[in-house]
Amino acid sequence: MKRELQLPPKKERHRLFGSVEPGLKTKPVEKDKMPDLQNSKKDFLFHINAVGISNVKYPVVIQSSLSPEQQTTVAAFKMTSSISYEAKGTNMSRFTEQLEKYRLNGGFTMSINELYDFTKELAERLKQKDAEIDVTFPWFYERKGPSSELAGLNHATAGMKIRYEEGKGFTASAKLTCAVTTLCPCSKEISEYSAHNQRGFITMEVEFAEGYNEERDWKEALLAAAETNASAMIHPVLKRPDEKMVTETAYENPRFVEDMVRLVAADLYEFDFVSAFRVECRNEESIHLHDAIAELSFRK
Repeated sequence: MKRELQLPPKKERHRLFGSVEPGLKTKPVEKDKMPDLQNSKKDFLFHINAVGISNVKYPVVIQSSLSPEQQTTVAAFKMTSSISYEAKGTNMSRFTEQLEKYRLNGGFTMSINELYDFTKELAERLKQKDAEIDVTFPWFYERKGPSSELAGLNHATAGMKIRYEEGKGFTASAKLTCAVTTLCPCSKEISEYSAHNQRGFITMEVEFAEGYNEERDWKEALLAAAETNASAMIHPVLKRPDEKMVTETAYENPRFVEDMVRLVAADLYEFDFVSAFRVECRNEESIHLHDAIAELSFRK
């Protein structure tokens, strides 16, 4: 049987579900009259290395040496600074105020120089001697089929970390994770025909050498280091002649995960803008439920 509803007014409905009238308010509403607990000064026992906010999503602009050369995307930010044992806490709102300042000033561009400016200004806004920003974003790049030259967009996950310390200056590093095809050398060696292959994920973390000013796009350089050493590249659009070429290329260039990290490391070693690096290859194995991984680190 259909029930006819006689709804009470909205305010009464709110009361029905637990809402109450506002209580007596005695605390100040003006900012200058409110107590500021975060700026309390006492002996709070320990210095804190990093305090701030993370997983902050914000629109940013990406400049790329590969097409599309300018992209607008969404980045995830982590922003921190240290505080001494005498400070109760940090000023959380100032982190997002700094983000909004850059967004309103023509868009926040993910370049080293702009991130340097941002991080130093953040430290000054917080009235601290240091600040660090760690930002991660998707980066898109055009990829054409090797025969048809039909284009589509691939993407990698890129990241940058900038640290500023008063009296010491800046340190900068970057990270890129991209997908490649790897074909198993052992499978090829023991099989009468065919060989199993899989999607591999290459993660490269690099520390920039002093003075690096993005003369070469680090994203493109790291992507090339991964893709040119793989069994084959990943393509968004493949017609049959393309697929034939990609399949045969993979068969001609078998790679273990160990091979991948060593070959990528050799390219990173040759980049004059890199002072130290870590490389990881993780294969989603096609004939196992587990992944295969290899990792190496090197400082020049």
